[in-house]
Order: sequence, then C-alpha cells, then structure tokens
Amino acid sequence: MNKKILIVSALPLLCFCSCSNVKRQEIKHPNVIYIFPDQYRNHALGFWSSEGFREYVNFQGDPVITPNLDRFAKESVVLTSAQSNCPVSSPHRGMLLTGMYPNKSGISLNCNSQRIISSLRQDLTCISDVYNKAGYECAYFGKWHADCPDKSKEVPDSIIWDTYTPKEKRHGFNYWYSYGVFDVHKNPHYWDNNGTKYEPHEWSPIHEASQVISYLKNEGNVRDESKPFFIMVGMNPPHHPYNSLEDCMEEDFNLYKDKSLESLLVRPNVDFKMKKTSSAKYYFAAVTGVDRAFGQILETLKELGLKDNTIVVFASDHGETMCSQGVGDPKNSPFTESMNIPFLVRYPQKLKHRVDNLLLSTPDIMPTLLGLSGLTDYIPRNLQGKNYAPLFFDKDCSLIERPTCALYIRNVEGKKNEVGDVVSYFPEARGIKTEKYTLAFYINKKNELMKTFLFDDEKDPYQLNNLPIEENRDIVKGLCVELGAELKKIDDPWYIQKVLTDLIKY
Repeated sequence: MNKKILIVSALPLLCFCSCSNVKRQEIKHPNVIYIFPDQYRNHALGFWSSEGFREYVNFQGDPVITPNLDRFAKESVVLTSAQSNCPVSSPHRGMLLTGMYPNKSGISLNCNSQRIISSLRQDLTCISDVYNKAGYECAYFGKWHADCPDKSKEVPDSIIWDTYTPKEKRHGFNYWYSYGVFDVHKNPHYWDNNGTKYEPHEWSPIHEASQVISYLKNEGNVRDESKPFFIMVGMNPPHHPYNSLEDCMEEDFNLYKDKSLESLLVRPNVDFKMKKTSSAKYYFAAVTGVDRAFGQILETLKELGLKDNTIVVFASDHGETMCSQGVGDPKNSPFTESMNIPFLVRYPQKLKHRVDNLLLSTPDIMPTLLGLSGLTDYIPRNLQGKNYAPLFFDKDCSLIERPTCALYIRNVEGKKNEVGDVVSYFPEARGIKTEKYTLAFYINKKNELMKTFLFDDEKDPYQLNNLPIEENRDIVKGLCVELGAELKKIDDPWYIQKVLTDLIKY
C-alpha cells in the first residue's frame, strides 16, 4: 500500500518571476502542519533540561530523548504554559477544531456510541472549514475521536468507540486517512477518502509520518500543488496502552530499559507504590518514537524546499500524570501533569525563537493559527477563543492583552435514557489557573461542594500542598472573581445554574 499523507505548503500565486530560467510562484499564505500526539505532557521534552530552556520553568524536565524536538524548539516560539482546559481527548479536539468550549462545541465527554449527546456539531465552522474556504487543500491523518459512532445493528448492546467518518462530517478536510479510536499501536487501521480500510501492521506514528511524507511528495497526484495546504496529524502514542513492546518500538524502549524508575520518574509527587510506575519506560519510549516520526516529517519539508513557508506546530490534546499525585487517571484533572501541554510553533523568517509564558487556552488555538496564517479576516466572529497571533510575532505587542487565566473544566456522564444512552452531562468540576495559582471546585449532583484544590504553583510547582481555602480567603476571593467572569463569558452551566454563589461571583 502506498497511501499519501498531507502536510501544508502555502502558495496561492500572485505573479511569476524568473530565476535561473525557472519560473517560481510568489507565495502568499503559508502551509500549515499541526501535529498533536495524544496524552503527551509538556514535561516530556528533552530540551527542558538544557540551557536556554530550563531557566524559564520551575520544574525538572523528564529525562526523555527527543533530539528532533530539541532542535525544533531552538527554531520555534515555545510556550511554557499552554493549557488543555478540559484535559480529555474528545473535548479537547472539539475546542481545537471549533474555537469553542465544550458547552458550545458539542463535545462535552469522550465520544462513544452510548454518549449520544457528545459529538462535534455539524453546524459550526471548524478550523478546516476556514482553511478550505481560504483556498487551502485540507488533510487529516490519524486519530479523530470527535464524533459519536453509530451503534452496530449486529451488537446493539456494545459501546462503540471506533468509527469511519463519512465525508459529510469532515468539515472541509478533502483528504482523509483516519480512524475514530483504536488503541492497538502496532496494528492500527485507517479509512481513506472513500471508506477503504487499511491495516499496515506498523507502529502508528511511523506509519502516519510515511503517509504525510507521501502526501508532501504528492505521490499519486493527490493534491493540487498550486494551493497551500493545512494538515492535521493526530498521533495516538504515547496514549495508553504503554505496557509492553506491543505498544512502542523496541529500539526506543532499549534507550530506557536499563534505567531505574527513580531516575525516570523525577517529579517528587510520584507515588512509587503504584504498579503503574513500571509503565514509565514504555511511555517514554513512545515519546522518543513520536520524536522520530516528527523528525522524518521535518526532514522531508527541508528536502522539498517547503520549510521556509510552512508553519509547523507540535502540541498535544492533554497530558499524562504517570503516578504523579498518586492518581491512576492520566488526565481529566487540574494537576499540571494533566493540563499543561506542549505548544511549539516554527514559522521561519516570521517568528523569532523565544520561550514565552503565554497562558494559551485550547479554544485560542484555532483563531491564533488562522492569524499566523494571514487569515485574520476569515476568523468566525462567534468564537470563544482569542487570536493571540500578534503576541507570537511580537511578544511586546500592545495591541492585544495577554490572558491572565485559563479555565479548568471536568464533565462526567449525566442522565441516561431507557436504553442506557447518555442524554446529558454533569459539570462536576470547574476551576481556574493563573500564572501563580491553581484553584478547582468539585460538586455533587445536588450542586454541593465536595472537594477543593488550591495550589501556589510558583512556590509549589509539583502541587504537593493543597492549601485550605478557609485559611486563604483573600486569594480564593480574587480567583473566584476571575473564575466567575470567565464562566459567565462562555455561558457555562455553572454560570447558568449559579453554582456555588457563596464562593463564585458571577
């Protein structure tokens, strides 16, 4: 099989010029490639331990081997504080694609066939719709996980996660090589534009990189080379499972297999009594494998002369706790390991390398990326996210205010109908992160306060000391003013229902 994969090359033509008897198009808009492996935490980047980066953060980077990302970071704007506001796969993808929070994107919970209220809204304009309208070729590779699958008639009682996405649900992506959810890393499968299924029997990030490279080279004449293009690559690893050599490449595991768990899990909030600690070697091996796949794509861009006019973003949908805080759930919490994601942007000759503490929220990514692409006029007016592209071009830009906070959102299943389908979601927790603090409130289904988290992230970067809110009333009061304002701004269920009004000022 020789499938093709996309990445972005930007070039609507304005005029032709002659250079050494070769006609060359004048490039207007850049190509865009957005690569986001699943469950990849910000701390798992080798460069955080090196000079030029470690002085910008107050944590110790994971001892991972990521040479391609390390080089890429030196050419990029690197964010220290990008946040996955609802740190679960599907809700993040909904925010990323639509620029809207989960209460507006349609995706409130991880998508499966039983959660019929959680699926990407077809009436919203997604980022790919905008690029398509602007004249881009748009392609998607890898994990989608943004739609509620139809229940199989053969097994009506089963919960289905994986699905083929028909053309009418692709939101402007005219090249498709994707699947819904399938966590078998060395035996992935994909459906193409026409619904043909492929089973390449290859570790998925490496296979997806080969497909992207094929698309870049336009093997099979699968794209219009006169157009720029927008490519998204949703790699699944280092998402679980991460338990054996069936989950990663052996050559990557060999880099970690002889290291002690204590030397790998360097965060002081790790509970080494948890059995899951043994997964660290496989998780970090998958991180290194993703780095290799990413490097192959970058090298092809360079070889094809596409590097200078291609925006490349490396990010993630949420992090991984890996036994930090003693929790088994890798995501869906306000802990730094769960919410803080990588966000690196390279745009040669347009963006100067720097490390920045911009508190970017997931809904901000869509308008910001469009702004970086010169498509500010195409940004839908109803987005909840903001365009921070001016701050990427100039960190001191006075035309736009830097965000001071980022929301934390946790939803769980609500009511079910007579056949067991989930027909509502319950907004179990809401919180806020600022440059200094993390605050989160959890409620029961009577809207009563059940649990709180308050951390001073400056003094306590590993969130070891949960501060009592009663003894920190002034701090909590100020944070609750910001939290209430943000929840009101997005018309969140907590604002609508006036949850915890004795604490939160709407």
